[in-house]
Amino acid sequence: MPPGLRLLRLVSPYRGMLALGLASTFFASLLDGFTLIILIPLLRNLFGTSGELRAGSTRLEELTARLVEPLVAGLSPGAAAGRLVVVLALGLLLKNALAYASTQITVGIQEGLVRDMRVRIFNHLLTLPLGYFQHTRAGQLISGIITEVDQTKSVITASLISLFQNVVVVLVTLFVLSQISLRLTLFTLAFVPVLVLLLQTMIRQLRAHSRARTRERGEITATITERVGAIRLIRSYGEEVREGTTFAAQANRYRKQVIRTQRFSSITSPLTEVFSGFLVILIIWAGTRPGLVGLATPLAPEAIIVFLMAALKLTSPLKTIASFPAVMAITLASAERVFEILDEPSSEVDRPGEEQARFDREIVFDRVSFRYGAGDPVLSDVSFSMAKGRVVALVGPSGAGKTTLADLLPRFHDPTGGQILMDGRPLTRLTRRSLRAAMGVVSQDTVLLNDTVHANIAYGSPGASSEQVEHAAAAANAAGFIAQLPQGYHTVLGERGTRLSGGQRQRIAIARALLRDPPILILDEATSALDTESERLVQQAIERLIRERTVLVIAHRLATVRDADEIVVLDAGRVVQRGTHEELFRAGGLYRRLYDLQFRDEETILAAEL
Repeated sequence: MPPGLRLLRLVSPYRGMLALGLASTFFASLLDGFTLIILIPLLRNLFGTSGELRAGSTRLEELTARLVEPLVAGLSPGAAAGRLVVVLALGLLLKNALAYASTQITVGIQEGLVRDMRVRIFNHLLTLPLGYFQHTRAGQLISGIITEVDQTKSVITASLISLFQNVVVVLVTLFVLSQISLRLTLFTLAFVPVLVLLLQTMIRQLRAHSRARTRERGEITATITERVGAIRLIRSYGEEVREGTTFAAQANRYRKQVIRTQRFSSITSPLTEVFSGFLVILIIWAGTRPGLVGLATPLAPEAIIVFLMAALKLTSPLKTIASFPAVMAITLASAERVFEILDEPSSEVDRPGEEQARFDREIVFDRVSFRYGAGDPVLSDVSFSMAKGRVVALVGPSGAGKTTLADLLPRFHDPTGGQILMDGRPLTRLTRRSLRAAMGVVSQDTVLLNDTVHANIAYGSPGASSEQVEHAAAAANAAGFIAQLPQGYHTVLGERGTRLSGGQRQRIAIARALLRDPPILILDEATSALDTESERLVQQAIERLIRERTVLVIAHRLATVRDADEIVVLDAGRVVQRGTHEELFRAGGLYRRLYDLQFRDEETILAAEL
């Protein structure tokens, strides 16, 4: 379905407001024509003239008489003119009041549409597979939600309200003009197709440039978002000048693209100005030549003045109608980007027949394989089990597939081969929401929100009381440093928790998991990249966290998994060893090599420090 029709379908919830806005616009346009008609007797009374309005017909005079005669019957020309001035002023006030009401209704529809689309995109993003976010820059998504959605609201002003209003104004004005001189009106309108054809030749180029501008705007947003997040890296390596130069070049490309777009978009204004000037000259010249316009005598002064005013009033709506394709070209370029996001297939959608998760006995990985898209296999025929209440550790060199395997458990991805069973039921038959409700995740890359300490710990447990949050923080060894923060549990941590150290962020994450109290826990290198003291505090918190839970641990430091009930050793996506620490240590193989290498490196570092 074309983007324009898809946008119009989104307006359906606002049908009532739209009908009211169109009605206001319609009556405002009629009043616009009424003010023109009132001008004729007003000018006649002021000038005392009685020239011909239209040879062979008095329809406009009859219409004017029916509208005006009851208002001025029995009055002198001066008094009649005064009363008509009052009527004209009231007409202008009412017309502009209706136009204002229409504008406010339009704004309400526009912003409602923008809000609905932003909410729809945001909710859709929450359902997209993780792989989508790995190959799509965050700035492009931000640009889509903020800038491109805002651009699409022009479809309301350009396509519905404004276009309708201007069409009505053109029809009413043409009616008035035709009643004065049909031939002059047709002669004048003969030049309109020329203007439209000139504008149409630019629409195709304008749309292409609008698409390119949309892409460049998204790239600029993405660059700013990415570089602001990497400000410490940039400063650490002294890359400020190079980054500034790169961004300046990117900003310059966007500038050139905007100029190209505006070059075609702005041409409508000078063209219509020239067209308006030509109309004025044409009307003045033709009005003094009665034979040219099919009249026996020259047009009366009031007729020429009204015709001239009506014709000039015609140019503005004609300009808007003629530039409608240009406006829509820009709008549809943004709409295409919005619908590209919305058309991405969702993965986080529960399918009919999926059941609620229950965990009573064990989780079994049965010949599980996985690959990202059409890439090489990341996991191949991985099999092991996790009985309830046991701790299973995943170890292996970098790139062995440990994190990918752990991501399959909460269904961040589904296996491309084999299956994972919970109490004998495949995870793919369980709803993601119920499955994840039974799990807690503490990873190396702790995510904290720009919110209070209390809100970050209670994330996922919104009904938790202050006492429950504080108890979880104490169990996670976090209560001490929280008490030293400026506002304690009400301290805002900043974006991604920048006010805290790595160990403090980890303890907040552990407190979050403790508060949720899940039966299944996933620890993804939760103690890596921490100093000795922080690691000790985090490890103590983890020991409290894993009590009486089923735990899947991804470990870089093998000393942290010695007490695991079972250690699964992965290499190149395959299970190469399984057993306890003692069994694997005695058996040699990859686990023993990794263990010896790690502890030899640690002993070397310790000796160097001494």
